[in-house]
Amino acid sequence: MFSTTTAQGSSRLTQDLKAEAQLLGFDLVGITPAATPPGYASFLDWLARGYAGEMSYMERRKEAYAHPSGVLPAVKSVVMLGMNYRGVEGRESRVEGQPNSPQPSTLNSQPSAKVAAYAHGGTDYHDFIRERLKRLADFLHERQPGCVTRGVVDTAPLLERDFARLAGLGWFGKNTLLINKRAGSFLFLAGLLTDVIFDYDPPHEKQHCGTCTRCLDACPTDAFPQPGVLDATKCISYLTIELKGTIPEPLREGIGDWLFGCDICQDVCPWNRKAKPTEEPAFQPRPDLSPADAIAVLRMSSKDFDERFRKTPLSRPGRAGLQRNAAIVLGNAGNAAAIPALVEAIQGDEPLVRGAAAWSLGRLEAKSALVERLEHETDEEVLREIRRALGG
Repeated sequence: MFSTTTAQGSSRLTQDLKAEAQLLGFDLVGITPAATPPGYASFLDWLARGYAGEMSYMERRKEAYAHPSGVLPAVKSVVMLGMNYRGVEGRESRVEGQPNSPQPSTLNSQPSAKVAAYAHGGTDYHDFIRERLKRLADFLHERQPGCVTRGVVDTAPLLERDFARLAGLGWFGKNTLLINKRAGSFLFLAGLLTDVIFDYDPPHEKQHCGTCTRCLDACPTDAFPQPGVLDATKCISYLTIELKGTIPEPLREGIGDWLFGCDICQDVCPWNRKAKPTEEPAFQPRPDLSPADAIAVLRMSSKDFDERFRKTPLSRPGRAGLQRNAAIVLGNAGNAAAIPALVEAIQGDEPLVRGAAAWSLGRLEAKSALVERLEHETDEEVLREIRRALGG
């Protein structure tokens, strides 16, 4: 049994809920009826093309994406919310036109590495936004006793981007991200599903990218087979976060200096030029993440990794995954100062890291370290990496 309201009561409740959402720190809020998302067929096609890569959870739950009732059976409305996450330093540090160019380094400097803006603050946004969603749901329960709610932040089978457009929050850019004229695209999206009926917002029907293709042209790994379609298996964010194994060799150079995630297609987007940075303290950049020290990450012990990153987004690829990324960054940087750390890494206990270190040592012409490791290596994939690095 779901809750209903009178027309006048619905209008007032809608206004009050939106006002409360803004007080809780959400920059955007819109409400749309629960329905099959218009992009569901495209989502199924995207899965069929293999563009999800190792994100098999999407395939397993693909039927649930067909309607929000797959998340909340009694759902009648979807309250969509957007929260800006780009901090002040993250905005000012971007250089338009060369978003993926490593900063010049000398033999005495430490190669730096970029972390995607959403992780700059070291805060797990899932926990942060869930707490805000809970407070918004509590507000709704006080105003509408007996209602049913469920908050969604990035992990439930809901096509948040589709419902954000239906709720009037923005349009889909050619880089597939939701863009809002005022707030840009550096946005966390979240939803509050409920059986309460509201006054609904009109969908955002227009697309305001025009003939601009900056996001597509800037991608160094050619992850967009066509405008509005992302092949995640080539996306730097996927490669540095979701991919658990070896990064394909043809894509390593394109990773540039990205340790975790990527913002290139957002950095070059004109709609992000005037978007105001967030004032939320939790999302302000940590000094050790903007930028990060790739050598320090590569030398990090399990204890150090847990202490620094266990409750942050950077925990997702795990220590081995993050160190794999660090090794790739160091190889791309071309800085001889990284050789001692890479030599340590190729002698470590993680084959994933040893293989990446071998590739980077090859780029840095550290042949002697590779020859020495070749005599002791037992992992077949790492052996192949070493032999390729030696030109064999």
